Amino acid sequence: MPDEQSSKKQWIKAEKIVQLGITLPAATVIGWAIGTGLDHWLHTRWLSLAGLIVGIAAGFVHFVRVAVAAMDSKD
Repeated sequence: MPDEQSSKKQWIKAEKIVQLGITLPAATVIGWAIGTGLDHWLHTRWLSLAGLIVGIAAGFVHFVRVAVAAMDSKD
């Protein structure tokens, strides 16, 4: 049984690492897409850049939160 628990904990750690790798690019693309959509809807040029910056910031904040939580858990 201890082997099964250890294996499960390793998979959970691997999932957190994969989450770190996906978070920042996904948030960046989503922010850019929302900004581009708002640009087309409101006939502006600057909202895609603002969306990109907000997406990067949101991705970075989530990245830091997951990284800190992973470092705090001493499994």
